[in-house]
Amino acid sequence: MADDNATSDQGGSKKKLIIIIVAAVILLLVAGGAAFFFLSGDDNSQDDIVLQEENNSLPAIYVTLPQPFVFNVTSDDQQRLVQVNTQLLVRGNEMETLAKENLPLIEHALLNTFGAATVEQLRTPQGQLEIRRQSAENVRAALIKVTGEPVIERVLFTGFVMQ
Repeated sequence: MADDNATSDQGGSKKKLIIIIVAAVILLLVAGGAAFFFLSGDDNSQDDIVLQEENNSLPAIYVTLPQPFVFNVTSDDQQRLVQVNTQLLVRGNEMETLAKENLPLIEHALLNTFGAATVEQLRTPQGQLEIRRQSAENVRAALIKVTGEPVIERVLFTGFVMQ
């Protein structure tokens, strides 16, 4: 009888050990999956939008727009006044010249984009990122129609005030 109790105790401790090992492995897999999910970034939502790798070899030049954009946005209960200072990132002297020659077109495209923004978008960093991305796309589209080239790489907000 004593031998039967000893055998059943060993079997029970082996089962407990196996259960603990399986639980630890599952916990590690879940933690690894969660870490991968949270730490891996979505390539489409990067702040940096790069047109072509070959353009990266050219020097980065920042074109400052002469005046800040001042516009109203409406929320549910009130209007807000927004002021945005903007610069354009271009690559090379040729693109800088094209950007400066087409400043009225660029300002028009930016003003249309900013005018379509909502207070909810402008309040959050993710919303501001989306506005910058949309601004860059709209400016590129307008410049491609006129010059045949996208000209700018990024639209940068160097000052942002919402009252």
